[in-house]
Amino acid sequence: MLDRMTKQLDSFFGAMSDPTRRAVIERLASGPASVSELHSPHKMALPTFMRHLKVLEETGIVRSIKKGRVRTCHIEAAPLIAAQGWLAWQREIWENRMNNLDALAHQIAAKEKDH
Repeated sequence: MLDRMTKQLDSFFGAMSDPTRRAVIERLASGPASVSELHSPHKMALPTFMRHLKVLEETGIVRSIKKGRVRTCHIEAAPLIAAQGWLAWQREIWENRMNNLDALAHQIAAKEKDH
């Protein structure tokens, strides 16, 4: 299970490492959009943009539905929630470490003050 979660997080963060893909996710956070609508703000060829969408779909972050000639993309919350959970866990670990370091610094300062 841990190995599967690690692979999912690797895929998620790999997909999110690209600014074009992050822009697509930011846009889809406000609601579904057609591929042409998602592509319009990006200065790249449509086939190149479609490769970005493919990465997002392969990682499960985005899904698309084709009706006639229009493909509409939707954001999938589960991968975002999983990444958010992992980041919250990491934040808790590092906040605890920083709190421990702060307490140690206060102890050292108090000992130096006493001497």
